[in-house]
Order: sequence, then structure tokens, then C-alpha cells
Amino acid sequence: MASNSDNKCVFVAGGSGQVALSLKDAAKKAGLRLVAAGRPDFDLVDSVGMRTAIDGYKPTVIINAAAYTAVDAAEGDEDTATTINSVGAGALAQIAADQGIPFLHLSTDYVFDGTKPAPYVETDPVGPTGAYGRSKLAGEQAVMAANPKAIIFRTAWVYSPYGKNFLKTMLSLADRPSLSVVADQHGNPTYAPDIATALLTILEQLGGKEPAPALAGIYHMVGSGETTWHGFANAIFDEGARFGLAKPAIKAVTTAEYPTPACRPANSRLDGSKLQDNFGISLPNWRESTATCVKRLSEMGELS
Repeated sequence: MASNSDNKCVFVAGGSGQVALSLKDAAKKAGLRLVAAGRPDFDLVDSVGMRTAIDGYKPTVIINAAAYTAVDAAEGDEDTATTINSVGAGALAQIAADQGIPFLHLSTDYVFDGTKPAPYVETDPVGPTGAYGRSKLAGEQAVMAANPKAIIFRTAWVYSPYGKNFLKTMLSLADRPSLSVVADQHGNPTYAPDIATALLTILEQLGGKEPAPALAGIYHMVGSGETTWHGFANAIFDEGARFGLAKPAIKAVTTAEYPTPACRPANSRLDGSKLQDNFGISLPNWRESTATCVKRLSEMGELS
């Protein structure tokens, strides 16, 4: 991986998100110069401010890990979600295109309607069922329109030692006697540090250059293996038990029994074969990474 002396600089939009913070960790280990910035210093709704900031940082690659991710809130605030996830993403992609540097963008499984009985591949028809998914799909389209050499990575069910996520929420509820968790939504839990490692590996393969046309476009980047939220919860508490946490009784419930403002896809499974074929990358199995994450939280003193 590159060193500081190479004068290479990775700029990450989204300073406090799970992937941005994981990228900071991964870049530090790799000896790679990385700058991450988010609101209020770097705001995707301010295209002029973004360009000024980028001119100041002089990055050799831009990764967009910033997004409006409040899935339920987006149902009542779709304009804001679209401004950030589509207009802002497209403007940032344009900046990278103007400078002739690689642009990597993160998207989501929510661009699909979740009705396919098998894992989704990149060429499957899209059909978001909610405001968040519509805003992210519009973002994919805006990014590719502004920068045909961009690479977009759809991911899903992201968790990490940072921020708010399903794994940390479950562990915070370990002292409850019982929990109800949805068991009819299927997906691929994905560890943010695994995403970060994969992104930096791809940047290394690109060698600081924009990708060839055959490598540009959309990829699925998720943890290997699949489960349900109920299965994920069980695995989380099994790992927590290794560090002395209690394991509540976990009741399996249906989506209909746990209504939310936004419709969640019943099938969020994404096929990562294209990522393996084009870049030789397959993310670790979700169970292994779940164990890694819980262990890391223990080392950070965040398990109680």
C-alpha cells in the first residue's frame, strides 16, 4: 500500500460514518494519507464549498461514504434525502471527473424491491419501495451521469464498533429477559472494516488512475454468507456470551408484526461474484466478522 511519501491522498466524504471511521483505521495501518470530512465542514448540499475543500486537500482519489441514512425519517423528508444522496453525490462525482481522479461511491440494497427469491446481481431490475431507496438509486444515476468512470458499491446491513447499528443495539439490550427480532427479512451482514479494507485494496489495484471502462460501474460488496435479522441477533449474543454478556430469549417475529414507516426489503441478499471476478475480492463470512466486531468492542471497553 502507498506511504505518506508518495504524496497520495485519499479524501473520504462522511467524516463520522461507520465506513469513514473504518477507512481511517485501515489507512493508518497501511501508512496511507487519508482525510475524512463531514458536516458541517464538508456538506454534500454545498457544491461550491465541496469544490473549494477538494481544491484545498488536493486528493488523488475521492470516496463518497456520506449519505442520508435515516431510512424511516426519509419517508417524511425525501427532498433532503434526495439532495444529499443524489444531487450532492453527483456533484462530488463531477469534481472527481474534472480532476481525473478515481471516484468510489457507496450505495445500498434498498435500490431493490426485495421480491426476488435469489440473491440480487448488479444487472437485476431496480425498484426501490421507499424514499431512502429512491434517493440512493437517484444517486447511482447521478454519479454515473456525471462520472462514467466511477465505481459504485452497493452494500447492506452494515455494522461496526462505531456509531449506531444493529449489532451494537442488540448488545445494549443483553440484560433484557427477551427480545423480538424479525425473522423474515434475509440479507448479508457486512462489517464496515471489511468494506474499508476492500476499498483500499481496490485503490491499490487502480494505482491512482481512473479505472478502465470494463472496471467502472456497479458492484455488490457484502459479507459472505446470509442470514436473517433473527439469525444475526442470535450470533451476536453468542459472541457476547464469550465476554460474559447475558443472552436474552429471542423470539422470531414477522415484518408485519414489527411495522416501520419505511418498507424493508424481504430479500436484501446481494451476489458478490462480480467483485470477486473483477478485483479478486470476497469479503469475509459475516459470522467471522461478527466475532471480530464483538471482540473489538470488548477491547474498547464498550461491553458491559
